[in-house]
Amino acid sequence: MEIGYYPGCTLKQSSGLYDIQTRSIMNALGVHLHELKDWNCCGATSAAKVDDFLAIAMPARNLGIADQMGLTEMVIPCSACYSKTLVARHRLLDDPDLTHTINKDLARKITGKTKIVSILEVLLSFYRSGDLAKHIVKKCKGLTPVCYYGCMMTRFPYPVPISDDVENPQSMEIILKAIGIQSVDWNDKTSCCGASATINDKETSLSLMAQIMKDALKSGANCFVVSCPMCQLNLDAYQNEFCEMNDIQERLPVYFITELLGLSMGMSLKNLQVNRHFIDGIGLLKELELL
Repeated sequence: MEIGYYPGCTLKQSSGLYDIQTRSIMNALGVHLHELKDWNCCGATSAAKVDDFLAIAMPARNLGIADQMGLTEMVIPCSACYSKTLVARHRLLDDPDLTHTINKDLARKITGKTKIVSILEVLLSFYRSGDLAKHIVKKCKGLTPVCYYGCMMTRFPYPVPISDDVENPQSMEIILKAIGIQSVDWNDKTSCCGASATINDKETSLSLMAQIMKDALKSGANCFVVSCPMCQLNLDAYQNEFCEMNDIQERLPVYFITELLGLSMGMSLKNLQVNRHFIDGIGLLKELELL
């Protein structure tokens, strides 16, 4: 299976382990990822705050590259990159004049042929076909996570096709169940963690994260599972800080879904780079005898 791949800035920097895990799992599933040649930042959350045209033009250049590479589908693991690129594609499809204006300055023109998919959509397709089950060598029983989607996977500033329930998404729950993990229900699965506001409004962001943590603990979870690198970084890197500020004694590992899936596929912790978490992710796995 051939598919395009846009890692985005985060997977090349603070969430490099997510990039490694994604490539490893896709390779194991027989997916050949074609990383975009000479890709650029999609603008993430910052471009839209500055210039609406720029917020479309930046991911549009990547779409042009994908189209000219002859890709029919491109997976984007980062929720922010996925959201911005998906929205840009559909705005361009709906506005030929905007497409013409942007194409005038692009060496590789946008044609709209490349479909944008999230990593959860790709993994679900393997689950539904039965191919995912063929690669599972052990079940991760004992983990009781809350699936945290964040806001970027379910809220879009433009009408786009959405593959999951925006109020109560279930993609991660379905994938986790396939590897023996029964997640617990909770209220904050699509709440915002503050995203990049940790830079310019840290107090508000820490307050949002504390609420998410409290609800996860109230539900009885022993870990978080995420697919968004910004959510993972915030809940992991700032957890000690927002817990201390709110007198929260417990700490919960924040796993990427690719981490647990890789573990169930027999990949080593070293190769999955589980040791790179701020909040220890190995201790719980040892406690549950999953290693």
